[in-house]
Amino acid sequence: MVYAVEKDGKYMNRKILSWVLVVLWMSLIFYLSHQPATESNKLSREITEKIVKVVEEVASDTRSNPKRLNHIIRKGAHFFAYFILGILLMYSLYRNHTYGLKAASIALSICILYAISDEVHQIFIPGRSGQLADVILDSAGGIVGILSYKAYRLNIFNKSK
Repeated sequence: MVYAVEKDGKYMNRKILSWVLVVLWMSLIFYLSHQPATESNKLSREITEKIVKVVEEVASDTRSNPKRLNHIIRKGAHFFAYFILGILLMYSLYRNHTYGLKAASIALSICILYAISDEVHQIFIPGRSGQLADVILDSAGGIVGILSYKAYRLNIFNKSK
């Protein structure tokens, strides 16, 4: 009976919100992928410059290679974006009573398919290209996100015992 009350109110709102977050995050990935190469490079260079400035302030004797750091930041952004997507998908699937290997398989399939579609999309953006390496990196981020969420759930479950 308590479940029915939750289902009509707060519980249903959380289910809907969880999928809204997935769609918003996927929209952000699409938006960033839709930027022409010049805009995308400018954004990552600005982030790189800020990081280099902080590193030089903290450790003035550190030598940095901004070009290499920029590459790492760009690839790290791929991983991070799909790491978060994996977590959001798992959360949404759990909210919709899909658990375990089934939830992980669905979440990973969505991450991989979205990564492929994202790279195909980039083929049509000026100065951008689709890269298999990015699909693999995105998928790895999704896997780590999924496993992180599962580890979190196992930890919470074990603490409640």
